Amino acid sequence: MSTATPTPGLTTWKIDPAHSHVEFAVRHLMISTVKGRFGAVEGTVRTDESNPTKAEVDVTIDAGSIDTHEAQRDTHLKSADFFDVEKFPTITFRGNRVTGATGDRFTLTGALTIHGVTRDVTLEATSEGRGKDPWGGDRAGYSATTKVKRSEFGLVWNQVLEAGGIAVGDEIKISLDVELVKQ
Repeated sequence: MSTATPTPGLTTWKIDPAHSHVEFAVRHLMISTVKGRFGAVEGTVRTDESNPTKAEVDVTIDAGSIDTHEAQRDTHLKSADFFDVEKFPTITFRGNRVTGATGDRFTLTGALTIHGVTRDVTLEATSEGRGKDPWGGDRAGYSATTKVKRSEFGLVWNQVLEAGGIAVGDEIKISLDVELVKQ
């Protein structure tokens, strides 16, 4: 996780990994969709209650925590053909541009690093609400989606099918559900 100095005046929230989900979907054999998730996510979100466009998001995902409910496929995804978790053990997102805030919806833009390649991505996000937990802590929930092309991050392995087409689609749909705990 980044050790960047927090901006003064921002409230820090920590991701609750037990109540947060990072999921993805990709076309398989051009006829179906394979879904998976990363089980280990951590990070912080810093917000300014008086100015919702001021936010800093710092998220780290353990690439080796990938789970598609198929052990052989997960092993292949961890290999040098895909994520190469030996060389690139984490996926990171550093967001700091909030725009288009309308009601509970907004966009968050930042730098996504996968497989050692960094690209700007924009997440379509929704504030799902806030409340107190049973222990008196403040919690907030957010959901977000985006699409990326895996080839833009150096994830180019594929296999041409006998009938034409490819085994693994290039477009990846990413879906996040995050619960935060105020620090």
